[in-house]
Amino acid sequence: MSTLKEKVAFVTGGTRGMGEAIVKRLAREGATVAFTYVNSEDKAQLIANEINGAGGKALAIKADGAVKGAVKNAIEQAVSAFTKIDILVNNAAVSVAGPIESADTREDEYDRQIDVNIRSVAEAVRTVQKYMPDGGRIINIASVGGIRIGGSGLSDYVSTKAAVSAYTRGLAWDLAPRKITVNSVEPGAIDTDMLQKADDDARQQYINAIPLKRFGKPEEIAAMVSFLAGDEAGYITGSSFKVDGGISA
Repeated sequence: MSTLKEKVAFVTGGTRGMGEAIVKRLAREGATVAFTYVNSEDKAQLIANEINGAGGKALAIKADGAVKGAVKNAIEQAVSAFTKIDILVNNAAVSVAGPIESADTREDEYDRQIDVNIRSVAEAVRTVQKYMPDGGRIINIASVGGIRIGGSGLSDYVSTKAAVSAYTRGLAWDLAPRKITVNSVEPGAIDTDMLQKADDDARQQYINAIPLKRFGKPEEIAAMVSFLAGDEAGYITGSSFKVDGGISA
């Protein structure tokens, strides 16, 4: 398939879980893909080499969204290499859980969540719109946790994801005159590193709460992103799409 042929995509946090799946899916659909990583340089280069070796184009760029200006610089590197960006996927995120009683001792973690999950999203959008042709696509990865919490210790994290969904709706209005669509994907329990580290009892509790009785796959999030990035989604903007096995129903 080549539904995104001649398009250039920029994905934040592209080396693990949903981000890796998104990068590979967009490349498979024909897009040139630039993506960021923080620590996993070997993994990032492996992904880029795999795409380039299959005849695609990919560029891995080191950028920590918690550092002001890092995402802006990464986007400008991608534009220098590929001249434009048609698709922006804000995927990078930090999740830190813990009781509210310990919040004072976790202030640095709180600040990092705000910087990565909200501020860097704004930085990416404000930078990329300068280089995005009319009719582009912006897709923000939020979370079903923004509307359904499901447990304690998550208030800081879910508040950032609710902000991403709200930001999406505002940006849809702001960028509509240029026919740039802005949508969010709200994953539920996806079988990524975080869930894989949970013990069997915790995993089973998650599954019991999901109507479909299984975890989602990163590739299922990537499929939704790919659709929203394509021509067939041209009349969809300001919307949030739950991919959660029914847990929010």
